[in-house]
Amino acid sequence: MSTSRSQLKEDVERAYAVQTRSGIEGALHGAAIGVGLAIITHYTWPFFRRQTFQFKGFLVCTCTVFGLIINAERALQEYESMRRLEENAVRKEARRDLARQGIIPTETAITKWRKNRSGEGKDYH
Repeated sequence: MSTSRSQLKEDVERAYAVQTRSGIEGALHGAAIGVGLAIITHYTWPFFRRQTFQFKGFLVCTCTVFGLIINAERALQEYESMRRLEENAVRKEARRDLARQGIIPTETAITKWRKNRSGEGKDYH
């Protein structure tokens, strides 16, 4: 049980690292877009030029936070999708192997199959 908990903890840490890295990249892209748009709009639109510096900063911060959130969420969903595909492939292999041995592939049998596959156990029953 501790092995699965440690694997789960490692998986959570990897997901956190992926989300953090992607969030930072998204924030930087969003900030660059926000600053660029603020500069262009400042020089091309008189109404925007009359706005306060704080309001312009607020708009840039909004772009930054939007980029952070969208990128972090997208990266986490891609990571979860990849992990789900990997898990489904392992479970499919376990079901096939257990069926060949004449064992009904229940959750318990699949767990024992995984332990046997990693060299921790020998018995399915």
